[in-house]
Amino acid sequence: MVEECECPDPPPAGAPEWMATFADLMSLMMCFFVLLLSFSEMDVIKYKQVAGSLKAAFGVQRDIPAQQDPLGTSIIMQEFSPAQPQPTVINEVRQQTTDESKRFLEILDPAVEDAQDKAEDLKQELKKEIAEGLIEINTIDDQVVIRIREKGSFPSASARIDTDFKAALMKIAEALNQVEGRILIAGHTDDVPIETLEFPSNWVLSAARAAAVAHTLTQVGGIVPERVEIRAYGDNRPLDTNETTEGRANNRRVEIIVLGERSEQTLLENNADTRDGGSP
Repeated sequence: MVEECECPDPPPAGAPEWMATFADLMSLMMCFFVLLLSFSEMDVIKYKQVAGSLKAAFGVQRDIPAQQDPLGTSIIMQEFSPAQPQPTVINEVRQQTTDESKRFLEILDPAVEDAQDKAEDLKQELKKEIAEGLIEINTIDDQVVIRIREKGSFPSASARIDTDFKAALMKIAEALNQVEGRILIAGHTDDVPIETLEFPSNWVLSAARAAAVAHTLTQVGGIVPERVEIRAYGDNRPLDTNETTEGRANNRRVEIIVLGERSEQTLLENNADTRDGGSP
């Protein structure tokens, strides 16, 4: 007689329960490593810039007057160099930023920026004359001032333009033809009185020098005469003291001023008032 075998019950259909838990764990680990991979592709430079910008926004005390809304191209400050914070007498901690950082924080007048750009262009064109100490170029508000020293221009007590000075004026005229704006030419002297047949006073000498420069720039240098006006100030606007030889030499000068739109408008209004007899 054949004995019947008692076999255990067959296993249930489908995957075991532990495999579902294992699959969930593998899915979570895959997501975790994908996130790690995405973090590894982070733009580190941009992250540091954002962190520096937040630090500048919340960690620095600074007093900066603002006359208009900021006109920057990016909300992220590119550079920031904090100095050592120092306590003040009113128990307030301040930080002083470097000049480079202040430049990013300042809101510049567009007219002033335009004058600075013009000055840089003129400095590049006239760098030889600047290096020789014959001229210097500065900005005042929206005006560019080309200051011609007497040693590089006129002989003493004379309004005659020699060959070397004429060559320098030609370079100045060429540079001025590259920029826009009305041109004001002003003559200045020191306070030593002059009384000759040709120049009975410092007024006449300063006017003659300004006129000589204007004539050369327009008739030889090709500058449109309608752009040019002249002024004679004599010894009334000194740059330096008239008590020393060096100071008097600094005061004897001719200034070529390139006006910005704001200064030009003011000049035109003043000229109109003068023609109308001073009436508003």
